[in-house]
Amino acid sequence: MDGTTWGLVVETTVGIGERKHVEATVVAHVTGSREEALAELERRARSYSPSHPLSPRRSRLLRQGDGFLLVVDGAWQSYVTRFTVAEQLVDSAAPAPAPEPDPGPVEEPVARDADGIPVRPAWLGRTDLS
Repeated sequence: MDGTTWGLVVETTVGIGERKHVEATVVAHVTGSREEALAELERRARSYSPSHPLSPRRSRLLRQGDGFLLVVDGAWQSYVTRFTVAEQLVDSAAPAPAPEPDPGPVEEPVARDADGIPVRPAWLGRTDLS
């Protein structure tokens, strides 16, 4: 499996009249191949329900190179939602990688006799035994 992380980006038209503008959101991440990311993006694009227009007359979902376009015609104007898959290169808010676990002290192998009993008893040489 490919270890690439893909961002699923939705850019949609919000507001009306002179306040109409586009906002972008990374709605999910997919780790795997570009084709897997595009399949998930298509699933989301097909089920997406934009907030504008309030009374849609026609809706068209179009495929393009890196994603999809949803064009919804309203009574007076059309609204566009763009769905794009993009390879994530950097994420400044990504959690720091977990530190490597400390392997602890390395114990020297113990010499044993033929029966597997240590040749030198573990207590021999300890200064904390009085």
